[in-house]
Amino acid sequence: MSDYILEMRNITKEFPGVKALNNVNFKVKRGEIHCLVGENGAGKSTLMKVLSGVYKYGTYTGDIVYNGEVQQFRGIADSEDKGIAIIYQELALVPELSIYENIFFGHEIMSGKVIDWNQTIVKAKEVLEKVRLHVDPSTKVKSLGVGNQQLVEIAKALSKNVKLLIFDEPTAALNEDDSQNLLELMKELKSQGVTCIMISHKLREVTAIADTITVLRDGQTIGSKENHGITEAEIIKDMVGREIDNIYPKREKKKIGDVCLEIKNWTVDDPKSGREILHNVSINVRKGEIVGLQGLMGAGRTELAMSIFGNPTGYRIKKGEVLVNGKSQRFKSPREAINAGVAYVTEDRKGNGLVLIQDIRYNTTIANLKKLVKGLAIDENEEINVANGYKKSINIKAPSIEQKVGNLSGGNQQKVQLAKWLFVEPQVLILDEPTRGIDVGAKYEIYSLMNKLVEQGMSIIMISSELPEVLGMSDRLYVMSEGTITGELSSDEADEQTVMAMAIKS
Repeated sequence: MSDYILEMRNITKEFPGVKALNNVNFKVKRGEIHCLVGENGAGKSTLMKVLSGVYKYGTYTGDIVYNGEVQQFRGIADSEDKGIAIIYQELALVPELSIYENIFFGHEIMSGKVIDWNQTIVKAKEVLEKVRLHVDPSTKVKSLGVGNQQLVEIAKALSKNVKLLIFDEPTAALNEDDSQNLLELMKELKSQGVTCIMISHKLREVTAIADTITVLRDGQTIGSKENHGITEAEIIKDMVGREIDNIYPKREKKKIGDVCLEIKNWTVDDPKSGREILHNVSINVRKGEIVGLQGLMGAGRTELAMSIFGNPTGYRIKKGEVLVNGKSQRFKSPREAINAGVAYVTEDRKGNGLVLIQDIRYNTTIANLKKLVKGLAIDENEEINVANGYKKSINIKAPSIEQKVGNLSGGNQQKVQLAKWLFVEPQVLILDEPTRGIDVGAKYEIYSLMNKLVEQGMSIIMISSELPEVLGMSDRLYVMSEGTITGELSSDEADEQTVMAMAIKS
């Protein structure tokens, strides 16, 4: 039998107006962890959807050779029958069902014409043991954290006797501990004979875990290398076609002004849980300054941002004060916050930030349509000019502003979300996980845009789970733990060890 479990030969896949894959060649050795990297839109996910049958045979050209045989997958069921499974960034679980029901959903264990629930639970426990998830299989999935839900997805794949397991951005929504646990699990699966393909933008994880790394760029194979000490810089050069000396671009001139936004003694309850989630939080940001907000998952960073930004989630604000340019405010809605010059770029761009079925033009202008009103109607020519202006200025890669946002790569979706909020011309921009799930090239563009905005006098609060990002971009940072500010550091004082010590302080 060949050393290669998979060979994809000369794969070409086209969409209207776009050649997503152009004669891509991709080979995976049996029993290895193979990382597939590239910028957003490079074709990584498209290639894996061809492999898994999402894009069925006949909709692309080229050959899939799996275990030495040319395959013609006409759907996901065909690839799963051969032992191929894919786990997407957006998990495909039913929250209201139990763990064991989710694991065997679609391939139930039958006894005659009825489901054998006793055997289902027994088998569920076996695969849960393989992924080191020690919970009652009757637990509803909705009660699990994201990291454990990811493990249920893997258990589901293992229950189908998987031989080739594909992970699409598996750690994008995980904290450091869950990410490390998942990487260790992949090594364990490898030792059990499961071949893994991982798509990831986190190059530190790629260099730590990959046996082989393949780079795609603009729908073409740039090359594959065995990982004998490959550096992140080498990978970045292949990904973007140029060297990026410093992933966190520096501002030449820092013009830090007066305090623009100040939060004093902000204390908030969550009515659903009945507990206090923010305790006497006090922070400020100055004009022309990037302030980082760091902390572990559940520290209260997003809750702070949401409760400030008109409180759309309905938290109960017990006490505290918001001051914009020294003027006390209490925003009853996001619209009031916007009118006062505060904008919030959500971490969930697909769920809360964008209307995916609408185009770039619609999404760019939706938050500030009043600016486009002429008489009793929207000036469509001006709307087109605005959308095209942002498409050009922040480099949104799309054929036109009529492109549906749901068809864009993650990095370009994030740029559209930024354009939407820049159009309201805020004084203070809160960025919640601004580079989650996007590639290094798009990250660099967003970092450069952030620097440009603060140079023009805007104030930015950046929430990020990636500590190097916060350290690399912030002029000053606050650390949160369990709803409390545990420290404030200048960029000169901050390092990973100091910040992490503050982040675990209770």
